[in-house]
Amino acid sequence: MKIHPNVVLIVADDMGYGDFGLFNDGPARTPCIDQLTNQGVCLTQHYAGSPVCSPSRATLLTGRYPHRTGALTPMEVRGLDRIALDEVTIGDMFKYSGYATGLVGKWHNGAFDRRYHPNARGFDEFFGFCGGWMDYFDWWVERNGRRENADGRYLTDVFTDEAIDFVTRHRHRPFFLSVMYNAPHTPLQAPDRDIKPYLDSGLSPGLAITYAMNEVMDRGIAKIVETLDELGLAEDTIVMFTSDNGPAFSLAGRPDQVPEGVCTDLRRYNCNFNGAKGSVYEGGIRVPMIMRWPGGLEQSQQLDEMVHGVDWLPTLAGLCGIEPIEGRKLDGRDVSMVLNGERISSPAHFWQLNQFEPIGWINAAMREGPWKLVRPRVAQRPKKESDERFMDRYVELDIKYKYHPSEVTQLMNEPAPELITSPPGEIELFNIEDDPQEKVNLATSEPERANRMLGEIQAWFEDVEQERQRIQPDGSILEIVDD
Repeated sequence: MKIHPNVVLIVADDMGYGDFGLFNDGPARTPCIDQLTNQGVCLTQHYAGSPVCSPSRATLLTGRYPHRTGALTPMEVRGLDRIALDEVTIGDMFKYSGYATGLVGKWHNGAFDRRYHPNARGFDEFFGFCGGWMDYFDWWVERNGRRENADGRYLTDVFTDEAIDFVTRHRHRPFFLSVMYNAPHTPLQAPDRDIKPYLDSGLSPGLAITYAMNEVMDRGIAKIVETLDELGLAEDTIVMFTSDNGPAFSLAGRPDQVPEGVCTDLRRYNCNFNGAKGSVYEGGIRVPMIMRWPGGLEQSQQLDEMVHGVDWLPTLAGLCGIEPIEGRKLDGRDVSMVLNGERISSPAHFWQLNQFEPIGWINAAMREGPWKLVRPRVAQRPKKESDERFMDRYVELDIKYKYHPSEVTQLMNEPAPELITSPPGEIELFNIEDDPQEKVNLATSEPERANRMLGEIQAWFEDVEQERQRIQPDGSILEIVDD
């Protein structure tokens, strides 16, 4: 076993447990991912850092809660996807330690300003796109800042080819490669030959396309793993597979994301978890994590210790024998002992998500041992016609950026729209070990526990918000001078 093993971190986009063939019992086909589950370690209680992509990715990149980094939402034209410039990324950590570093696929942590580009955040090589989504056929990508246009290939296959090329070129030195597939994120597009078997089986067109997108990605992962095997790198390479958040179930507000005539309702089996993308219920944040490392981890382990996205930067540092770069306090911890079957106490973990200025009593959650407290998501709508126009402009610019990025004007200097927020719902308390589907609210029968956890969520929110508020529009951090 090498002292400094290689790392290939593979992240799907909007993929849930039910999208695995192993957990789906029939319709979905992901033979490679299923095999990796049996070959390595499968974490059954693994959580993303957020129920949407940009903040979740920021968590993986920094080992810190997304509020602290400034990456609040996927709104790149608002600059709310960006990681503050003083943050140290996992790319920085590996690059500083002598690794070749690369990122292939979706970035979505700073789309407009070159200071936030992957090449400026620790990645020697970048091939992909910086925004939130891209057409799978009529695509354009960047190669270290230079544009390349579609060449007839399906974008998922393009990312696979680039990942294999990176591994092959750097096989003689330690490398860290992040493969950020955009499948099965919309737009719903896949090769006809891959869609047809699912349609023939009786699935709806939307579901058939989604599963086809996953199957193409699965084939790509198989090719990456086969390359590692053929090059004799498998023993010394940590392969990780996860998703940035749970599945997207509805695209009612974005008909541009689905083929004409296809229903925008994308609900599908997800192990009966409550909620989906955008929600802090289990369906939005509980995502797969599979690890294969023949030289360092036992095979066929299913581990039920709770692990959070903030834990991976310090854990990979520990597994690879390198030191995290000093400068920022990490929220995560090294869970390498967990991966070897040891049971350790888990700290409390937190989530919170809503648009624009965060409101702590909306769509927030805390998990402590088997207990999970949820402050449910509530309805929000624009207060004035001008606020509604602002929201419409965001969608228009989001679409335009994918095809004509040079023509897009950012909305960063415009005030956030005023939103009318519904009254907060009753807090919910669940015992996740007994009730993983979050069906039985125990808040009234456990009032002391519920109130204590509610206070802890509020204290956490105030802590991370205080740090976020120091981030200036230019990406710098406001220094606090003691009197």
